[in-house]
Amino acid sequence: MILFRSFLILGAAVAVSACQPVVPDSGGGVVNPGRGVGFDNPNTLAAREARDAQLASAAVPAAPAVGAQSLPPASGTPSAAATRPAPTATAQGRTTPRAVSNPASLDAELAQIAAQNDAAAARGNSGQAVLNASPSNAAPVILNNPGISDENSFDAVASRESIESDAARLEANRQQYQVVQPTALPSRASSTQPNVVQYALQTRHPKGTRVHRRFSVGSAAKFQRNCAEYSSADEAQIDFLARGGPERDRRGIDPDGDGYACGWDPAPFRRAAGN
Repeated sequence: MILFRSFLILGAAVAVSACQPVVPDSGGGVVNPGRGVGFDNPNTLAAREARDAQLASAAVPAAPAVGAQSLPPASGTPSAAATRPAPTATAQGRTTPRAVSNPASLDAELAQIAAQNDAAAARGNSGQAVLNASPSNAAPVILNNPGISDENSFDAVASRESIESDAARLEANRQQYQVVQPTALPSRASSTQPNVVQYALQTRHPKGTRVHRRFSVGSAAKFQRNCAEYSSADEAQIDFLARGGPERDRRGIDPDGDGYACGWDPAPFRRAAGN
């Protein structure tokens, strides 16, 4: 009975091990779950090591060299020298390029044209040499220019003037000197309109000093309404004097009785006259 049970247990263990799945690896070997991937196949491991060694020792190929030689022109296409421009003369005396087919004498022609252009530029620059603009070139100095005065130059004045010439010039200026005698001022044109300047100089009291008697019934409203009709205080004072002021105030524009209508002030006229 005990022997029969032992055979049953051994048979069950063999059956379980036979049912365990087998996983193939990437190298064609069989992976054992109890071992690492590929380690059950010695051939696969040796092949990987050989491939890694080959990749590590392989050299990177160098880039191909680039030549500087230009390609020959295609058949039927003119070369660059054949299409170089040759000079042609213009109406202003300068020369511009033109197309030529034979570049044999082109360099000599270009040198000749450069000289002609320099000569034409010199003729158009009042005979002055052409200067190219650059920080190393100083500004040209134009001499004997009649449009520029040299009176502030001591050397220039001393070269053409002397003590004798200065004395002669001063004497000539004295002979031309004339003294204008003062004349009487023109008389003021007669006018029937009151003169506020004359009135300001005749009076002495300042603005706001009561001199004349006024009635105060409705004076504030009447003062504001009537003074608004004048464009300036001078115009109001002229009309005030023309209507009998300063003794009378027919329009109520001098409510404080100082003789000055609508706030007119004689002080500026007195200061101008020195009073």
